This record gives sequence, structure tokens and C-alpha cells, in this order.
Amino acid sequence: MTAAEILRTLVAIPTPSAVTNVPLMEWVRDFVCSRGWQTFLRPYTDESGVAKSNLIARPARANDGDAIGLALVCHTDTVPYAASWNTALELREVDGNLHGCGACDVKGALACFLAALDVVADAVDVRSALILTADEEVGCKGMERLLADGIPPIGAAIVSEPTSLQLGVAGKGYGLARVTVEGLEGHSAFPAEGESAIRIAARMVERIYGLDIFPGCAVDRLFDPVCTTLNVGVIDGGTAKNIIAGRCAFLVEWRPIPEDPPERVLRGIERLALEMGTIYPRVRITIEPIRTEAGFKPAPDGRLRDRLAGLAGKGRTGISFGSEASRIARVADEVIVIGPGDMHTAHSDREFVPVRELEEWTAALDKLIRRD
Repeated sequence: MTAAEILRTLVAIPTPSAVTNVPLMEWVRDFVCSRGWQTFLRPYTDESGVAKSNLIARPARANDGDAIGLALVCHTDTVPYAASWNTALELREVDGNLHGCGACDVKGALACFLAALDVVADAVDVRSALILTADEEVGCKGMERLLADGIPPIGAAIVSEPTSLQLGVAGKGYGLARVTVEGLEGHSAFPAEGESAIRIAARMVERIYGLDIFPGCAVDRLFDPVCTTLNVGVIDGGTAKNIIAGRCAFLVEWRPIPEDPPERVLRGIERLALEMGTIYPRVRITIEPIRTEAGFKPAPDGRLRDRLAGLAGKGRTGISFGSEASRIARVADEVIVIGPGDMHTAHSDREFVPVRELEEWTAALDKLIRRD
């Protein structure tokens, strides 16, 4: 089977993070088992009571606890698709591109691996493995569960994300914090009698975007953008148009380059809160850290990197978006993020993967998982 044929089936199985991924896992299990592989399912129930599963698949000659030489890692969930995208689950080819929900993020990469396995069959390297996870799009929760359950050590891991087949040799980390400003309510006709939480929150947001809370930010030319970035994506406050807002909260998200510790932005926000508290003594500002995760740097050895460069890599890059790479790096000697498609089209009704890249990546995986 070709990757495009397999992808048509994978896209037709809905797997937004809010629903179960078990039907897709069962389809993949049946596919690889019919090609002489064995599977180890790791089922769980998410916080909403939805059945989910992670999966590790290995050649039949491998034992569950044996070290893995090369792992292909794919998440199985997608982001939600809008009701207006009425062909989200129907793979459509337009000008050599295959459109559909999850086509590039990352069912296309999974389809390539399965197509390569279909060809390689008995010639597969016993040290190869396929690792599938749930709930990547909502915080890599499936991978966290998989690591907590225990996973064999990994020599090299390919984390599937759409990079247009560029080698993602490094990745940014992630940070998230909630800032809550508690002011003093009052009638808007008498502003001196209150202290607007919205006004103070707005001043803090402006300072955060101005990046003056943590001077001396490092630069890494592997990435675009080249430095740590920040975003205030959610803000909420106030009760009525004629009441001085007594409370305002907002979420700050940041993506630090590997040289920039993720805690540095958090410390900057905390210093800003202390400064604003001095200026506005009637106000209380609290910072709630939610996530702080370091990125990953290029491996010092880079044997997988060098091998991929001769097969499919189209240059080296840093990954600015979140992935499971920083987590799998805890048990892998080397991690590369690579896959067909472009992340700029993902998470939208523009999502597609070029047929040409599917074919190139299938051919590369064919060589990677064959016995020497």
C-alpha cells in the first residue's frame, strides 16, 4: 500500500483530542501485526472519562524490555476541526497536495512508516519500534503517561512533526503562567475610590510584550524567530461597564530557546509583579506557574542526523512549536523532529501534505528500518 492510500484511511478516523483514539490504534495494531510485528497497548482514561491508548509496536523477534535502536514517534490526536470544514475527514488531492484534518500533523508521517513497513516486511531491523501516543495536542499528556509507565531506553528517536522534511535538530521549550490582579472595586464615576485591575493588568501586558522584564535574551539562528517569544492569549476581568474592575487575570505563554532557561521568563514576570505592587499598594498580584519545560539541543554525536541528511533531510532547523521531542529526549540519546508537510498549514482547513514529500519520506524510512 502507498502512504497516500493509508493516509486516506487514517484521516477518515476522527481523532480530535476530545474523543477516543482507540479505533485508530486498533486499525494500526491490525496493520502491523499482519506484517509480523507485535504491539503493546497502554490504555488509560483521560480526565474527561474518555478512553485513550498509547501503543508501542516492535518486530516479533523483539522483547518488550529490549533497548530500542530507532523509534518513530507519532501522536495520534488532532486539533478540533470547525463544522464549516465539511471535508475534514475526506482526503482530497488538489494540485499534488492531500488535504484533510491531520494530513500533515501527523497522520501523514504515520502513513509513511506503515507504507515502508509494508515494503520492508521480513527485512526490518529488530531494533526498530513505532511509538504512538494520545493527547499530544493538549499538553503531551499521553507521552507523559507512557514515560511514567516505563519505556525502554532509545538510541535514536524520530519525532514526527511537519517540517517539510527539514531536520529539526533542536527545539524550543514551553512556559505558561496565570497572572491574577486583584484591585479595588468602586463606582466608575469616582475613580479615586477604586483601583482598576484591568488597567494594571494592561500595563503589565504591555511591559511583558516589551520584553524589558528579562534583558539580555539569547539568540539562536537555528530558530525562526531566533529568540524566546511570548504571548498573552487569554485575558478576563471586570463585571460591568460602570464598575471599576476588581479583578483581572491573563495567561502568559512563552517559548524559550534551549539556551534560555524557561524559569527566566517566570522570574521576570514575578519581578514585574513586585514592582507593580510597589506602585499600586492597594493591589494584590499573584503568579501561578502552570508549565515550565526546557527545550532540547542538538545531540553531540548526531549519527541519526548525519544518516538522515543523506536520505531526506533538506537542511537543519530549530523547532519553534511544541512537540514530544523534549520529553522523549529523557530516554533517547538523540532526537530529531522531522516529517512531511508544513506546520504553517496545520490546525486549519488549509492543512495538507504534498504527495511528493510522502513518497520521499516513505523511501527514507524504508532504508532506516531495514537490517544492515
